[in-house]
Order: sequence, then C-alpha cells, then structure tokens
Amino acid sequence: MKKWILTAGVSVLATTSAHAQSSVTFYGLLDAGVSYVTNAANSKGGSSHNFKFDDGVIQGNRWGFRGSEDLGGGMHAIFTLEGGFAVGTGVASQGGDLFGRQAFVGISQDGVGALTFGRQYSFSTDYISRFAAGGVTVGNYAFRMNDVDQLTSSRINNAIKFSSADFSGLTFGAMYGFSNQAGDFAGSPTTTTGGVTTQGSSRTYSFGANYIHGPFSMGAAYTDIRYPTSSSPAFPITIANVNTFGNKDLRTIGVGAKYDFGKVLVFGNWTNTRFEGTLGQSSHFNNYEIDGRYMFTPALSAALAYTFSDLSGSSTGRWNQVSSILDYQLSKRTDVYVIGVYQKASGSNNGVQVQAEIGSSSSFFGNSGSGSNKQIAARIGMRHRF
Repeated sequence: MKKWILTAGVSVLATTSAHAQSSVTFYGLLDAGVSYVTNAANSKGGSSHNFKFDDGVIQGNRWGFRGSEDLGGGMHAIFTLEGGFAVGTGVASQGGDLFGRQAFVGISQDGVGALTFGRQYSFSTDYISRFAAGGVTVGNYAFRMNDVDQLTSSRINNAIKFSSADFSGLTFGAMYGFSNQAGDFAGSPTTTTGGVTTQGSSRTYSFGANYIHGPFSMGAAYTDIRYPTSSSPAFPITIANVNTFGNKDLRTIGVGAKYDFGKVLVFGNWTNTRFEGTLGQSSHFNNYEIDGRYMFTPALSAALAYTFSDLSGSSTGRWNQVSSILDYQLSKRTDVYVIGVYQKASGSNNGVQVQAEIGSSSSFFGNSGSGSNKQIAARIGMRHRF
C-alpha cells in the first residue's frame, strides 16, 4: 500500500511538473460597430453617402492559439496559430484561410532569440506599426491605402524568421520567404497564354531593428516582396484609382519613433515604398505621419494624427489625411470608441483625377466616387479581447 501511494504521488508530481513546463493559450479579439462615409463610389459610377455595419476596424478580428514547451536550459518550443474573420458574417478573412493571420512553429532560446517557420509578419509590421496611428490609436482607417507600405497586413508565406532577444533595449531580426517553386528561387510572375493561366511565385526578405530607452523608442525596417501579385493571397499594388506599376517588385523602407511624457504620447513615422513594373516602369510613395495621444484619465484618451502621402514617378498623386479617436475603457478587456477621419486627394493619373480612399484596405469603403476627391468617415464601435 505504501509503495502504491508513493508511486501515485510521484505520478501526480510528474504530471503537475509537465503542466507547469508547457502551456497553450486560447485568445481572440472582436471589433464591431457602425460606420459612415461621404462620397463613396456607387454602382452607377457616381458617389453616395454610405452607412454600414463594419468590423475589424480599430483592430482586425481574430482567434488563435499560442503555446510554449520548456525544453530545458532556457530553450522553448513555441507556436502560434491565428485566424481572422468578419464578425458581421462569420466569414474567414485573408482569402478564407483557416489560420490566415499567422501560422508558425519554432524554437526560442533565452538570451538569444527565436527562430520560427511559417506564415509570419514582416519586420515592417513588427517594428513600424508601433509608431503609427493605425497600430497605436485610431486603427485601420489610419493606415495607408491598401497597406502598400506593409505596416499592418504584411504576412509572408513560407518564411524563416529570426527575432533576437532584448539586448539592453535593442532587438533586431531578419526574415526570408521562399518562392517554393523549382527554377524560380527569386519568384516569377503569373502569366496567361492562350487562355491558360500559369501561377507564379513570390519571394520576400525583410529585416529591422528596434531600440527602447526609458520613455523613448525608435525602429526601422526594410521589406522587399518580389512579384507581390503572385503571392496567395496577393499583395495589393494599387492606391485609390492609381496604377503604380508594382507587379514586379514592392519594396518599402520605414523609420519611426515615439516619446512617452506620461499623459502625453508623441510619435510618428516615415515610409518610402518603391513600385517596379515588369516593363521597367516605377513609382515612389512617400508617407509622413505625426501623431499625439492624451490621457484624460486612465480610462479615457483622445488621439489625433496627420499623414501626408505623395506618389511620384510613372503616376502622381497627393493625399492629406487627419485621423482622430476618443476611446473609453470599460474594463481591461473592453472599450468603446468614436473615430473621425478626413482625407483629401489631389493630382492626376494619366489625366484622371486622383481619388480619396480611407482605410488600410478597400474592403472598408473603396474609392471616392467619380468627380470627388475627398471623403469624411465617422464610426462608433466597441472592442473586446479575450
């Protein structure tokens, strides 16, 4: 009997130890509300005001699992599986992929960093979005049109990624996304000949660094996507109604910084995106952003951001955008907010007036209607994390 009790006790302790050494967390985020925009393009070729139920605005809706297993000696096996979806319809986002937001597995070592394999964010998203209103305060309406500078939806397929540990405030990393196609290590375009479409392949590399010292932080990143439209899902290469000729190469570089004064947070960023076409055409898209947030109380905050965007090269255009938000935290996990955004476009694309387009993706509102070059968007919504 004593031997049986001792054996059972050891088994219980071993089981408890195993549970303590490994963990799996289920998590998610839901954002929903009502949005309004002026001068939205309609089915008749003109423009109309639009009231709509919309979700995933302040942050994209998601659900997922992340886990870690202690392998001893400061080493851990890690993984993340994360999918996106629309609250309004329940439909999967990211082209309908089950884990379209993130899907990776890897090894981390204390004091060194992590090496991971799978679908992962580029360092433009990792290191620059934390200095943008889209990533800190206002959400997706404040990101650039179609996210061509890779600040929010830059998810790279078939990627190997190294992310360093924190070295006295400094972190850095590098990534390579394979084309996975024989004979086309650097990627290839998708072509159609005689009515038959041959799917191409996309290759990506990205690297960046971030530094934090007390209330000050700054980051920089570079991402190059070869044949972006051959990726699945494809990377957008258009801005409003402008053809940027970016079907061969999409390259972006960015820097950002912020300073936390306590109640006041000041931050900003600059990004430059170069589009290159298969016939040698090219254009450059520069974005300059300055932001501020004020905490009235620990629960109530307001933020204001200004972005100037300029496209030059094969196509031209300019956009001025002011974004704002008033946010109230009902709890640590739930908040309600009001967003207001104004954008005005100017310039021309082969004689056609450049249009406005609010949001990181055309799925929010799309271009302003024919003959209109500005939009005003307003939204009231709530967000819950679990």
